[in-house]
Amino acid sequence: MPEINTALELNNHGSKLVLEVSQLVGDNIARCIAMDTTDGLVRGQEVINTQKPITMPVGKQVLGRMFNVTGDPIDEQPAPTGKRMPIHRPAPSFAEQAESIEILETGIKVVDLLVPFAKGGKIGLFGGAGVGKTVLMKEIIFNLNRHKQANSNIFIGSGERSREAIELYNELTASNLMPNSVMFISKMNEAPGARTSIVPIGITAAEYLRDQNKENVLLFIDNIYRFIQAENEVSTALGKKPSVGGYQSTLESDVTHIQNRLFRNKNGSITSFQTIFLPMDDLSDPSAVAVFNHLDGKLVLSRAQAAKNIF
Repeated sequence: MPEINTALELNNHGSKLVLEVSQLVGDNIARCIAMDTTDGLVRGQEVINTQKPITMPVGKQVLGRMFNVTGDPIDEQPAPTGKRMPIHRPAPSFAEQAESIEILETGIKVVDLLVPFAKGGKIGLFGGAGVGKTVLMKEIIFNLNRHKQANSNIFIGSGERSREAIELYNELTASNLMPNSVMFISKMNEAPGARTSIVPIGITAAEYLRDQNKENVLLFIDNIYRFIQAENEVSTALGKKPSVGGYQSTLESDVTHIQNRLFRNKNGSITSFQTIFLPMDDLSDPSAVAVFNHLDGKLVLSRAQAAKNIF
């Protein structure tokens, strides 16, 4: 039997479908999470055990590119042939983290005054639908690069619109920032397995640039709530009982597994900016609270202000 997190592959009418082992339930049965639609599968199909987890191209070869959840390029360019790394890694110990604090200037005066960002810190941009989370995050991307605050940019799109990904790709290209950037995209119409796995995939790429290339990396995640939502769908599919507010019982650990991989050490730093959708504009929603506990800076976008056209 394959181990947990092993990638399995099968041929689904000419296209490769990747499955990730999530549970071993006895009687030689493994429950797996599909990284794409399972339409067209039939009983008795041959499944290939790759005997390794899902891997991701890493290093300088990924810069300037756009990838999906299986590490395949979606920018109509040839696939990288260099080093690949597994996407699941345990979080390092606290002893590996840097102790000193260094401020990261965004150049947005109200942000630098009221919510100063620490290099290697985790910053949350909270807000309901349509108050400008993605717009503010793009503003931060361009400002930080204009002031040469980092070596590389990594953008993770988890469960957001394809239009936003295309717009960002075009804007990064027009601003000549794409050669130092990489995008990992899993859209809202994709399978929940893809929307969850895209986040550790982007983090793996960031970790390699920090630890091996000794770079300061800016990591942008849009949207952490969609990641939590997808984890909830996966949890339901696996038959686990829900917890508070209908969220999965593993909500805290799902968030912790990814947040504890983002920090600054002696090699470099990963400074992460994470947008968090607020259902019903409710800051006390369990999903927001779970993320809130890990953040070094919190910035809430107010619907009352947006309604007055004050941005």
